[in-house]
Amino acid sequence: MTYTEKVMEHFANPHNVGEMPDADGVGEVGNAKCGDIMKMYIKVENDVITDIKFKTFGCGAAIATSSIATDMVKGKTIAEALKLTNRQVVEALGGLPAPKLHCSVLAEQALKQAIADYYRRRGIDPEPIVGKIIDCESCHV
Repeated sequence: MTYTEKVMEHFANPHNVGEMPDADGVGEVGNAKCGDIMKMYIKVENDVITDIKFKTFGCGAAIATSSIATDMVKGKTIAEALKLTNRQVVEALGGLPAPKLHCSVLAEQALKQAIADYYRRRGIDPEPIVGKIIDCESCHV
């Protein structure tokens, strides 16, 4: 399996790694079949994601997709962040081998889970805003 230079860069030196004890929203997704688990934390001010962190247990592609996804939405409004797709994550990394495409879905879904949690904590039903969050046990792209 061959990874792009960008994937290797984000795997070796991931951005925005860590936990956020005072997060405004936390999302966790996993796929037991491949062993990848992603947890994302967001801090929101005036509808803007001012900070984002992640902790990922998984393969290099899982770490790289988490890293680049957090870079892509940091400083964006929630509405802009919700437009992030797994395909955009893959493109930003210069591609992923087919067996690793599910990692980009995990990154997208972890972000959506964190945003949904942000709304739930405020007493707002997230589904009309965030949409349906898929079960990553059966992720397919």
